[in-house]
Amino acid sequence: MARNKEGLVLLLDVGPSMHRALQEVENVCTTLVRKKLVFHRSDEVGVVLFGTKETHNDLARELGGYKHVLVKHDIKVVDEETKDALENLPRGTAPGDFLDAIVVGLDMLIKRFGDTKAKQRLCLITDAQHLLRDPPQGTKEDQVDTIADQMKKHDIKMDCIVFRESGVQHNSVMDENDRLLYHFRDRSVAKVVQVDTPTALLGALKTRNVLPVTIFRGDLEVSSTFKIKVWAYKKTSEEKFPTLKKYSDKAPPSDQFASHEVKVDYEYKSILEPDTVVPPDQRIKGYLYGPQVVPISSAEWEAVKFKPEKGVKLLGFADRSSIPRFYFMKDVNSFVPEPGNTKAIVAVSALARAMQEMNKVAILRCVWRQNQANVAFGVLTPNISSVNNVPDSFYFNILPFAEDIRDFPFRSFSSLPPSSQPTEEQQEAADNLVKMLDLAPPGREEILRPDFTPNPMLERFYSYLDLKSKQPDANPPPLDSCLRRITEPDPDVINYRAPLIQNLGKSFELKENPKRKKARTQERLAYTDPDDQAKSSENNAGKATVADGQAKKPEDPYAEKARAIEVMFPSTEKVGKIGDVNPVKDFEAMLAERSSSIWVQKAIEEMKKYTTNLVENSLQGDYYEKALECFVALRKACIIEQEPEEYNQFVTKLYERLKKVDDVVKFFQLLSSKNVLLICKEEAPDSDVTEEMAKSFFLKTEISSE
Repeated sequence: MARNKEGLVLLLDVGPSMHRALQEVENVCTTLVRKKLVFHRSDEVGVVLFGTKETHNDLARELGGYKHVLVKHDIKVVDEETKDALENLPRGTAPGDFLDAIVVGLDMLIKRFGDTKAKQRLCLITDAQHLLRDPPQGTKEDQVDTIADQMKKHDIKMDCIVFRESGVQHNSVMDENDRLLYHFRDRSVAKVVQVDTPTALLGALKTRNVLPVTIFRGDLEVSSTFKIKVWAYKKTSEEKFPTLKKYSDKAPPSDQFASHEVKVDYEYKSILEPDTVVPPDQRIKGYLYGPQVVPISSAEWEAVKFKPEKGVKLLGFADRSSIPRFYFMKDVNSFVPEPGNTKAIVAVSALARAMQEMNKVAILRCVWRQNQANVAFGVLTPNISSVNNVPDSFYFNILPFAEDIRDFPFRSFSSLPPSSQPTEEQQEAADNLVKMLDLAPPGREEILRPDFTPNPMLERFYSYLDLKSKQPDANPPPLDSCLRRITEPDPDVINYRAPLIQNLGKSFELKENPKRKKARTQERLAYTDPDDQAKSSENNAGKATVADGQAKKPEDPYAEKARAIEVMFPSTEKVGKIGDVNPVKDFEAMLAERSSSIWVQKAIEEMKKYTTNLVENSLQGDYYEKALECFVALRKACIIEQEPEEYNQFVTKLYERLKKVDDVVKFFQLLSSKNVLLICKEEAPDSDVTEEMAKSFFLKTEISSE
């Protein structure tokens, strides 16, 4: 057996107390086999059941004992038969003895692989609720030590998953069984996890083992004279979908050695001579620089490459509080001292504990490989071990360079006016919703723990891939109940806390967000005949004339028709200016766009121009109502965007310029009557206008009009 292949024996408890969980056990084990068929098709898997009525294993025939242990599937290369052995597991009638099952599985691995350097693993799934039989000699702890010695001798590891639903009362038998399982862990031959939900069970069994491969082995250079031997591993990594390949069906079915792979060849031809193939030595890469294509040869590219020396250097230390969590980029790496190097272990431990005590982090410059194209700049955080035989280590996170940082300033809610802040009733309703859906409530174990929560997209993909292998035309099946608990809120919690959700809706004013109807091409072109376009152009080109000191509005007989079309079929393009049909909505749309840092300022300037035009061109106040709506929208936006001076200066300058026009003074009186005052400090802290100044400004307006 090759070193990168695995031999696995599944030890499954099917006793009476496990009957309710056997469906989930079948699902999780089948998922494991499905992934092995994709990633590790040469792995070998065996299945052992304990707690069954019948007994069938080699040790029972050879030595006697080991009752109620059934070898359901011998160790073989994983295939469809392995999956079939995990379907419809029998419901056992006898209490399960997991120590007997471990010995039977250990015997199967030793007989199958002997002393070969192959990866061998046992996987035990049980609730560990039944009393174990006493061994013929010694104690149960002695029996565990004997089994652990054999596992160490043959380099066999074990995963123990203890499944007990919440609400199960612990007793002395369960405590003793837990102590025996943890004794395996203390002997460094097993890993023990306890889960209480089917979803956690699905995530507890690692269906795909990834070998820990170092990304760096070398010195951590503290100074030119002080270096620590360290190894760096990937702590976390994104699990992606398997690579999809193209396969050809052109090979004859009788050809057993056909690979069915599709090979793609590329030919490069000259534009001037389309029939001539350009050989590789006559081709050169080009890079766009604006509209120009700049050719750069491979020799030139190698000459300008930055080729740093391999190494990890300590640049200095910083307070932990100075590196916010959202600065961390990419995956997390783990720095550990070189295995077996006592000096490195002591040095790493001393450095990590000193950093922990002083609440410091280290800043590193990392080049993982010689002549690596890029340099990693990151932060080293101490990880103090709580297990005696596990040394201290570090976590390493990549930090951004200046070009990687994106600033997104958000205003504080406390800076908004009281009218824009939630009331005590609204705040309480929101607080209750957060408490209701808390996944880590006080006094209870965390729900959907990351270590035990599988990726639902991947799980569903592998399940559907298996179904398609049997039924090519099959449709995607309904979402599994375990995956539904990950992707959807718990219906029991929602139903139980329905009054809190209803109270949240009552505390806030809820409005329907209507969907804009897109205009069909025929409807948009219904009024675009050449005559209408010519007339519309002539009327739009006309300017307002001034007679007897009064502004006269331009007459446009097609304006109402155009506005009606715009209302019926609003444009879905980005709003770049404020129109006549609904200027307030156009203004709000511009504010919401925020495609650049100057977009808000542009929206405010456009609104100021449009409002000024309304006030100046109003005939006997016919535009005053629309202008009032625009002033209200502009004032509100300037408060929210913390631009009070923009509004105050605009109103002041507009009044100073038009205060001698009697008709315009009436408009400012209208603003005063509607309480559309200058923005004062109480509404926006950045304002220099007090409340008395805001009120007196419009008072001066009324006095001057008299």
